[in-house]
Amino acid sequence: MLKEFKEFAVKGNVVDMAVGIIIGSAFTTVVKSLVSDVLMPPLGVLLGGVDLSQFFIVIKEGTKAAAPYATLADAKAAGAVAISYGVFINNVVSFIIVAFATFLLVRSVHRLKRKEQPAAPAAPTTKECPECCSAIPIKATRCPCCTSLLPSE
Repeated sequence: MLKEFKEFAVKGNVVDMAVGIIIGSAFTTVVKSLVSDVLMPPLGVLLGGVDLSQFFIVIKEGTKAAAPYATLADAKAAGAVAISYGVFINNVVSFIIVAFATFLLVRSVHRLKRKEQPAAPAAPTTKECPECCSAIPIKATRCPCCTSLLPSE
């Protein structure tokens, strides 16, 4: 069983998948930073200087401090139960960017695979004599080896 697992683990597909997961994880971190640090601040300015990640709704007030809470961090520190829909919006934007980048990557790989596929096999140039089984030109009407007449096709 250990030998089979070793063969499975070192197969190209498993190694490729592991590398893909590692690179995908790093890519996701970069995209999250892009969304939260680069895209959302200007969007917040366009919306009147608001930080979208601070949008939340308090469901239940905290036991340590009463509402209203200025920030999501204040609400969580007070022990309040809140729906962080601004963080959710950031995560949705991150997901869309990662999904689109993955789509572009897969699409380009598929295009490369289509270009690499071999052309259709060439038409045969010889046929086999039914009498002596030797290879003869496809247009021949008589076998050069046994001189038998070949059936017309």
